[in-house]
Amino acid sequence: MISVTWKDEPEEHDYPAAADYLELLAAPEVVDAVIADLRTAPIVHKKAKDILRAARLELVSAENPYVRRDLIKINNGKTLSPILLVRGDFRSNVPLVIADGYHRVCAVHWADENIAIPAKIAPMPGPPQRHR
Repeated sequence: MISVTWKDEPEEHDYPAAADYLELLAAPEVVDAVIADLRTAPIVHKKAKDILRAARLELVSAENPYVRRDLIKINNGKTLSPILLVRGDFRSNVPLVIADGYHRVCAVHWADENIAIPAKIAPMPGPPQRHR
């Protein structure tokens, strides 16, 4: 059985990386609120296959250089950083957002799709959307 070693908390540089990505999806004040929520969110554990499904993302090839780098880390017993997520809402057809850690999720999925990945999950701030 494959074992993945995880850090206790995301690395500090993961938060600005997440903010950089999220700035493509939301206004700066929304991104600032999400990053603040991520910093204080507890660590939870979710399976790689479920994260990809909830985010509606394709599994990146194991030949991708970033996925491959993380697969090598897994194989060598190096620690990986937990991932940063923004909760989706199936009622309004909004997928989960992997704010930081997409390649780590894919690498873990290649190793074993049922491995639980430590993650911090922030809610999407703002007024609730109307549901039909």
